[in-house]
Amino acid sequence: KFSDKDNLYASGYYSHDHFYFDSNERYSYTNANGSLKWRHVFPNRMTGTFTGGYDHYDYLTKTEENPAEAYRLRFGINQIFGKLDFTYYLNEKHTVDFGGGTTYYRLNPGENLPNHPESLVAPDKLQTEQAIETYLYLADRWEINDQLSVSAGLRYMMFNSMGPRSYSLYDPTLLPSEGTETETKTINVFRAFKTYHAPEIRLSARYAFGGDFSVKAGFNTLQQNIHKLSNTTIMSPTDTWKLSDTNIKPQKGMQAAAGLYKNFMGNSIETSIEAYYKAIKDYLDYQSGAQLTMNHHIETDVISTQGKAYGVEFMVKKTQGKLNGWISYSYSRTQLRQHDARISNPINDGNWYPADYDKPHEVKLAGNYKFTQRYSFSLNCDYSTGRPVTLPISKFSYAGGEFVYYSERNQYRIPDFFRMDIAFNIEPSHKLTLLTHSTFSIGVYNVTGRKNAYSVYYISEEGKLQGYKMAIFGAPIPYLSYNIKF
Repeated sequence: KFSDKDNLYASGYYSHDHFYFDSNERYSYTNANGSLKWRHVFPNRMTGTFTGGYDHYDYLTKTEENPAEAYRLRFGINQIFGKLDFTYYLNEKHTVDFGGGTTYYRLNPGENLPNHPESLVAPDKLQTEQAIETYLYLADRWEINDQLSVSAGLRYMMFNSMGPRSYSLYDPTLLPSEGTETETKTINVFRAFKTYHAPEIRLSARYAFGGDFSVKAGFNTLQQNIHKLSNTTIMSPTDTWKLSDTNIKPQKGMQAAAGLYKNFMGNSIETSIEAYYKAIKDYLDYQSGAQLTMNHHIETDVISTQGKAYGVEFMVKKTQGKLNGWISYSYSRTQLRQHDARISNPINDGNWYPADYDKPHEVKLAGNYKFTQRYSFSLNCDYSTGRPVTLPISKFSYAGGEFVYYSERNQYRIPDFFRMDIAFNIEPSHKLTLLTHSTFSIGVYNVTGRKNAYSVYYISEEGKLQGYKMAIFGAPIPYLSYNIKF
């Protein structure tokens, strides 16, 4: 804090995680970011925040045991961002927010290199992807009276795919494929070769019928320019991301939501019912038999897909007393459909099918019991429907070879998920004169030791295709945590 009008904030994070299933194949993930934020109070009831930072993510898969087959498969995302956010207080009940920002993306879509001098793996590296995303926004928050408040905002986004890189053009009347390619273009300098831009709107309102009952509703549109490509039926999921470009359009969404909120017993019990519906356009899903890793023409193996998501959530929360916490139940669906007329054999015959993260039922419980002001016991439970999965259901012989026949996309589900965590907590002393305050917790994650399946994979054993469930941390995990606050 430099003065009453100027504050500087610095933050950073780094983590590196690695694991393996056997002595040969090893996996690691790295996350890192850092940012600086300066907040300044201007005259005439206005504040401004100036933020700049850097984010990094990568994963690495490598083998070493067999020198002839040793490889290193790497993927990574880097981004640099800067943004300006201003708030102007017209009066106690009326506020205007405005600002803008830009993000530079640099993405390594994949590189597969030999990991031993005797390795026979051929070096392969996908083209680096770069893009610049810029936005401006204006929002208005207004408490019209004690009962009614409204908020409205407009954000305009521009996304530029940048060179240098090469890309293919295809016959627009047919799906992209090796046989429908019409031209290859090369950009040799750092300049935009494809631009997407669109407005995004946000509207919301709240009406309070009294001190303990209110209604909220909202509507917004959004656009996303970075796409996740995932096939989590394989034994070790390696998700990759793809930036929008000439052949990959941004994902677009439109969502409406509404909720009822009611308090009881002097506002010590809070209840709510919320419902939503989202329409999705140009979601990126993969074709059957797609190669998602180290694919130089990923646009030939993915299809723009229509989606919809809807659901309702019920929650009861107790905020006061020795026993407090909350319990919620959600019913939610996320479904996809390939409706492009150019597709000769769409997934599930063009009908709706569950997305990979479609989990209709979810129950969450978080409870805390305070023995005293400093000592407490907490319990967390989480249950959800198992996520969808595509399974091999039979095999057949053809032209002297054996082939596997798969079910419809995401026709089956892995077992339901359940986890219970417990902890005993010692909170800091409430004496304000102490230099530091410390918190101590001892607990157990997954206290029941349930082996929740993360995915299902298959191995050929003695001529038979044997399926297995892969569980991560399928055992109780004790932990200790100690925090000091200055």
